[in-house]
Amino acid sequence: MRQVSLYPSMTGVFYPEVWKYGGGDAMRSLWIPILLGLLGLVGQPGRAANAVMAPDFVGGGPWFNTGGNALVMADLRGKVVAVDMWTAGCIDCLNTLPYVKQWDAKYREKGLVIVGVHSPEFQHEHSQQYVQQAIAKLDIRYPVVMDNDFRIWKAYKNAYWPTLYLIDKKGEIRYSHIGEGAYDATERMISQLLTEPN
Repeated sequence: MRQVSLYPSMTGVFYPEVWKYGGGDAMRSLWIPILLGLLGLVGQPGRAANAVMAPDFVGGGPWFNTGGNALVMADLRGKVVAVDMWTAGCIDCLNTLPYVKQWDAKYREKGLVIVGVHSPEFQHEHSQQYVQQAIAKLDIRYPVVMDNDFRIWKAYKNAYWPTLYLIDKKGEIRYSHIGEGAYDATERMISQLLTEPN
């Protein structure tokens, strides 16, 4: 998982001694999720901390795989929405992509809408042509919005690539996962949210 440089390092702010005295990667792996969980920034499996209404996709664009039309959260009520914060140059994002595409193929007809929010890590990733070519090369068929100014990213208080948010039929963020892994738990949550009433 990668942390965007727009935000200060949470561990660097709160635990500078960890770096100074050799806490290293093992300590970072331990403290970051704990600290973010305490701050309510990371959803817990099954239910996001203090479930809130999902922000809209304001400030993003252009859109791909939608005929150029922007998606609006109000129009997605009654659907389960998976918001995938990604960038085409991130190896962790590319490693999660087969699972995201599989969920799209398996659950789209059952009411799952996946929205890829492409927030660029590198300068060349700001190019519309680059994103369009990446979507074609990676055979992404679900909607993708460019978020070059990180407005959607910031609305979700996101800090890492990739992060997946699951939003229930009422529009509440119910689950989030940072990085790779937890694919079975994520799929179980998708299935659970799809069976819930509107």
